[in-house]
Amino acid sequence: MPQPARSRYSTLVLSCAAALLLTTALTAGITLRAGSAGQPAPAPLPVTVLPFIEEQSYRETLRLSGLVQAKARAQLAFEIPGLLLALEAEEGLPVTAGEVLGQLDTRQLQAQRDVAAADLASIDAELQLARLRLERSARLRETGAVSAQEFDETRLTAEALASRHSALLARLETLDINLEKSALRAPYDGVVAARHLDPGTVLQAGEPVLQLVSVDSLEARIGIPASHLDELEPGQRYLLNLRSGDISATLRALRRDLDTRTHTALAVFDLPPTATVLDGETVSLSLQRTVRARGGWVPISALLEGERGAWTVLRISERQDGAQVALREAVEVLSVDDNRAFVRGSLLDGQPVVADGVHRIAAGTAVQAQER
Repeated sequence: MPQPARSRYSTLVLSCAAALLLTTALTAGITLRAGSAGQPAPAPLPVTVLPFIEEQSYRETLRLSGLVQAKARAQLAFEIPGLLLALEAEEGLPVTAGEVLGQLDTRQLQAQRDVAAADLASIDAELQLARLRLERSARLRETGAVSAQEFDETRLTAEALASRHSALLARLETLDINLEKSALRAPYDGVVAARHLDPGTVLQAGEPVLQLVSVDSLEARIGIPASHLDELEPGQRYLLNLRSGDISATLRALRRDLDTRTHTALAVFDLPPTATVLDGETVSLSLQRTVRARGGWVPISALLEGERGAWTVLRISERQDGAQVALREAVEVLSVDDNRAFVRGSLLDGQPVVADGVHRIAAGTAVQAQER
């Protein structure tokens, strides 16, 4: 085939192939467009909404915690040193006032007392004899039979013996006191909270042996912020929450100095004897006050954390075609009470707010509002 004819044939083949490809592409495009135009639009997402009710104030609840403590708590110790001979008190054991809880070895003290008592008896006999001599010397002096020097010697001897007699009496009284202090007695009715030592220990004076707490009178000690001190008045009754439930207690004292660590002032409440509570348990007090602020309550589940710690909610807006969409509104959280929050922002009174499921809804999503 001549060269010009072969060239024309190649050109014709390429043109036919290009036309065929173009026709195929156009046909596919038309088919896809027709298919997508025939698909229905996605159904609006059903959401639960609540109307935003605007208010001019809200009630703020402050829950404060403290501890139940016994009014009397003491570390019992012996005032004198010695060998701990017996200690009958056990942890958790109830005791009564005056009951002997522990005993020191008193043999050495008793021996010292016996010696002092014998010395006192001897001095007492000498003192009686010296006083008789002084009486005779006084009578003889009137007759001139005794010189002034002899009389003074007799008088001073009697006075010296009287001083030794007084000293021995004081010594004997001291030993009696120490013998009494060798017995550790309960200062009040209570319960043994801790036992620090065992019999056989040689004690120093003041070394703790037992810890005793009273059981008849308990108190609740709760820290109160300075901003709420004026809401409490000593002598009034307040509702406290204990493990066993709510109970009415009297505010006995309200300190007016702040703890530098907690920045709270201590309030002390007297608990009634019928309270079922243990020393060291947690107790709480709820205080309420009215705060003037414009806003409204929304469920906690309606809040979505935005950028830089900001909070947003989704409100429902209706377009001109009647469709409903979710739009974001920035809000400020002023107070939280259980499962709801008091917020303020650009929300208007009566606008519907999505109550929950806000994490699965993007701004601008078509929705179908359903009131709770």
